[in-house]
Amino acid sequence: MTREQIDKLVTKGQFPGQYGIPELIETHISWVILCGDFAYKIKKPLHYSFLDFSTPDKRKYYCEKEIQLNKRLTENIYLDVIPVRENTGYYSITLTEAPTHETIIDYAVRMKRLDRQLQMDVLLRHNKVTGTHITNLAKKIAAFHKRAAIIYNKDCWDLHVKFNDLAEELPYLPAYAGEAGRNWATMINQAIDCSSAFMEDNRKLLTGRLRSGFFRDCHGDLHSRNIFLLPSPEPFDCIEFNDDYRQIDVLNEIAFLCMDLEELGRPDLSRLFLSDYNRFFPTIRSGQEQYLFLYYKAYRANIRAKVNLLGARNAGDDTGKTALLTEAGNYLHLMNSYIDHLNAR
Repeated sequence: MTREQIDKLVTKGQFPGQYGIPELIETHISWVILCGDFAYKIKKPLHYSFLDFSTPDKRKYYCEKEIQLNKRLTENIYLDVIPVRENTGYYSITLTEAPTHETIIDYAVRMKRLDRQLQMDVLLRHNKVTGTHITNLAKKIAAFHKRAAIIYNKDCWDLHVKFNDLAEELPYLPAYAGEAGRNWATMINQAIDCSSAFMEDNRKLLTGRLRSGFFRDCHGDLHSRNIFLLPSPEPFDCIEFNDDYRQIDVLNEIAFLCMDLEELGRPDLSRLFLSDYNRFFPTIRSGQEQYLFLYYKAYRANIRAKVNLLGARNAGDDTGKTALLTEAGNYLHLMNSYIDHLNAR
């Protein structure tokens, strides 16, 4: 679907058991429409080097895969894949059989609608995340990782290539980030140099972790916005569009959440999560692995910075661009702090 079609679906469309006014949430790769008791996630028709949602058939395939993968961690949230239909310029999502004059133009993941006030990032901003929440989450993620499929065939040294992708943003920084952009460019170049050296020095460590079964089919996008803290934690929205991004070292997985907690000003919760996780599933067994975890946090901050810089480059208005650049700067400074610790080792 196009953005224009999505807008028509939100403002004039039909939904199953509809009540209330539909609300649209836009992410980098999807549109999510909240309506009544459900949320409907529709993938944008994008084609990148790491993602291909370019045709309705591909979007349907990844909708089905999204449900299959997320059911590993959630209960009764991901429901089914249902078609989006069009009839003379009007759009609908319905559970009933379509009349012959309606055309299926796309597909949506139907999910149970949950209270957004119980998302972990919202609760963190209101200082409502407790140590018990963190321990329960660590226990759930550790248990998930223990039963997740082990990945033995993986190029685990290409991480520095992914890390170095941030350099693609360097030519654009002076134009849309000004003086801050010049400072960020220095940080990025220093971080890339450190990353390449660290990965070269730790080939044997990464090979050992791969052979020891620490690379698993994980969630891939584990941060506070992708976790509901209900009576029990419910991580959702794992990566379905690229197996390589999901089949990673479990330390890389939890580094994302710990980095996120630190970016949100809660290093205490980050330390507690790591301690509890490592108690339930011992995966840091040496000082060398402590530094690997620090590198993974730098990598995760790097990726978040790149996502926000890309968003700023494509932002439609100055307000959105400024917000994205501010967030990108926060992640770059956090990445730089991890790099400084690695260089000081």
